[in-house]
Amino acid sequence: MGLPADEWKSYLLQKWASLPKSIQLTISTAETLSDIFLHSSSLLQPEDELFLKRLSKGYLVGKDSDAPLFYREQGNKKFQEKDYTGAAVLYSKGVSHSRPNTEDMSLCYANRSAALFHLGQYETCIKDISRAQTHGYPERLQPKIMLRRAECLVALGRLQEASQTVGDLERNFTATPTLADVPLQTLQRNLHHLKMKVQEKENPTETFPATLAKTLEDVALRGENERLSNASSSVGLCIDPLKGRYLVATKDILPGELLVKEDAFVSVLNPGELPPPHHGLDSQWDTRVTNGDLYCHRCLKHTLATVPCDGCSYAKYCSQECLQQAWELYHRTECPLGGLLLTLGVFCHIALRLTLVVGVEDVRKIMKKLCVKISNKDICLPESDNQVKTLNYGRGESEKNGNMVETPIPGCDANGKYDSNYDAVFNLLPHTENHSPEHKFLCALCVSVLCRQLEAAGLQAIPRVNSSQLTAAVTPESCPDVTIWGVAMLRHMLQLQCNAQAITTVQHTGSKGSIVTDSRQVRLATGIFPVISLLNHSCSPNTSVSFISTVATIRASQRIGKGQEILHCYGPHKSRMGVAERQQKLRSQYFFDCTCPACQTEAHRMASGPRWKAFCCNSCRAPMQGDGVLRCGNRSCAESVVSRDHLVSRLQNLQQQVGVAQKLLRDGELERAVQLLSGCQRDAESFLWAEHAMVGEIADGLARACAALGDWQKSATHLQKSLRVVEVRHGPSSVEMGHELFKLAQIFFNGFAVPEALSAIQKAEEVLSLHCGPWDDEIQELQKMKSCLLDLPPTLVRSSV
Repeated sequence: MGLPADEWKSYLLQKWASLPKSIQLTISTAETLSDIFLHSSSLLQPEDELFLKRLSKGYLVGKDSDAPLFYREQGNKKFQEKDYTGAAVLYSKGVSHSRPNTEDMSLCYANRSAALFHLGQYETCIKDISRAQTHGYPERLQPKIMLRRAECLVALGRLQEASQTVGDLERNFTATPTLADVPLQTLQRNLHHLKMKVQEKENPTETFPATLAKTLEDVALRGENERLSNASSSVGLCIDPLKGRYLVATKDILPGELLVKEDAFVSVLNPGELPPPHHGLDSQWDTRVTNGDLYCHRCLKHTLATVPCDGCSYAKYCSQECLQQAWELYHRTECPLGGLLLTLGVFCHIALRLTLVVGVEDVRKIMKKLCVKISNKDICLPESDNQVKTLNYGRGESEKNGNMVETPIPGCDANGKYDSNYDAVFNLLPHTENHSPEHKFLCALCVSVLCRQLEAAGLQAIPRVNSSQLTAAVTPESCPDVTIWGVAMLRHMLQLQCNAQAITTVQHTGSKGSIVTDSRQVRLATGIFPVISLLNHSCSPNTSVSFISTVATIRASQRIGKGQEILHCYGPHKSRMGVAERQQKLRSQYFFDCTCPACQTEAHRMASGPRWKAFCCNSCRAPMQGDGVLRCGNRSCAESVVSRDHLVSRLQNLQQQVGVAQKLLRDGELERAVQLLSGCQRDAESFLWAEHAMVGEIADGLARACAALGDWQKSATHLQKSLRVVEVRHGPSSVEMGHELFKLAQIFFNGFAVPEALSAIQKAEEVLSLHCGPWDDEIQELQKMKSCLLDLPPTLVRSSV
């Protein structure tokens, strides 16, 4: 995910393989990051940069003057199909390719405002109308968007402004006959009726920044931690010679308690897994929807009304404020490097952004502070934490001349406080000694290319320096900044393999005709969080992480006793993969062998593996056991042996059929989907354990299909079967269980089974509250459903769907 594009990665690995053994040995045995960087960068040749330049050009990140018309026409087709969300995204792509103060930009903004109006996003629609006017919307078309603005104001209850807009329309109507009489009269009539019902005052919907600020204030930590920023007073920082720094509970912690609330020091939006646009597309302009089209590239707010960078078509923001802040912090340097950064990968991009946000002067200071020696461009960076013999909160102790003395924990200041700052980021371990020589070579050359690009630009765009210095170009001839910058970026790139945090979001989907939603967790961005990076891994953690914009929140998912370690999952969770696969992934990416209780317990389990992956006997339904050849676990059963490969092949065929059924479900072919899923269910019951993950997936699909058909009773029956599988696999208090209970509440609610719905709502709220705050979409929807049901007259309340 974070590494370079496959073509560039393969090219560099081939280059490494072709190097003389003596050069490979020099890089492999280099003791410092500066040696690795300088030796590797000296091998970068012009032909390497030309190859990379050709790859980078495949990403269309510049502005194309012909693209706005294309996207506007494609958006119009979606609009006519009443796919207003799809239309808005395509109009946004047109906006991104438009130059400021042009008719192209104004028309794309105006068309997008129409799509937003039909989606009920009236505040955002008004903003787009203002943007269209700012960028030169044609005078002949002004009455059309003024009328739309008035309709938005009426819908928002802002009647005084609506009246003023209608008055302006009436005064200009004679001079602008393009506005028809009927729409104007209709608007005036609607306005008159609303005036009778609504007090004449403004009541605008809160914009995102205000709403977010209020939300973040509501997510409060329990007490101020004087030793550890962004953590509650229930959390303490310790250090150990074997496992390094880690967090513990300083008091008993209850499930759901908020332990850490930390904003990403730096984050970069993940572009997604899509190939560059030049690979096999019918058009040179890409109509696919990616994260970059739906989320602000700075604050990660979801939006259909992005504001583009004036210099490129890739960077998009939720507001002019976010655009300006991003420009001042880092984007003025990144803007001309868009295609290059997409080719070099997210980790290289984060490494650059870290140094841009901090500034080369502060990077130099922190390197000097951490015993960095600069002599003839030789930079020696510390490779590991100070080793201490005992632990304490905020400080460690080490032995000197037979006496125990306090040793500051790496990343802490002179007072022993650990802040979420660049000092803490810099002290995250790069694990240089654990990375393979070819990986270090690859990272060093990626950073070298970036440094050469910045060097060619004279480093004029380095942010975060004094305003008096902004006009003076800083050149590599005047100071070793390029080398300092390169070594710092290489350190960060190596750090990220073990310390990068996936910033995720829950995306909700649903089949056509169904109001019961499905959800999936998707990786939205990659960030670096100095405090969260202190958490050690467990395959069965006692915490859960969720995100509000770029802010991560860590909550206790179970009771944590005083003195117990607070643990986080790095990805390989016991509910998602077996112990062998988890161990392999943790060893290859994080360089350690996991000895958590889940791994130790699972290693002694029965040969059939976890229940959610188990096959069962066709005769007696007992689990099958063995490796290559499986036998029934019930000794009294006469069932003959069966090949594991045969059952795996059956499972693969079943998965293909379920995939076809799910596509039918998405396309609204509900009866065919139910028929196919019912057949899959019968087949699954003949060879899969009752709690196999595929059994739950089929039941979930049947539940959604029946809900879309309005058969709420069958839907609830199927979903309850899926719930049992989810509980076995993920646990009764898991976030996955919360999502399934949310769907069950929706089914009971829509089936008007009030007691069952209220019970499911309560259970779903209890589980989701362990993982998310009150701002969570599902929790808010549950509260709305509960309020609606409690307001019903007693005579309407009934049980059972």
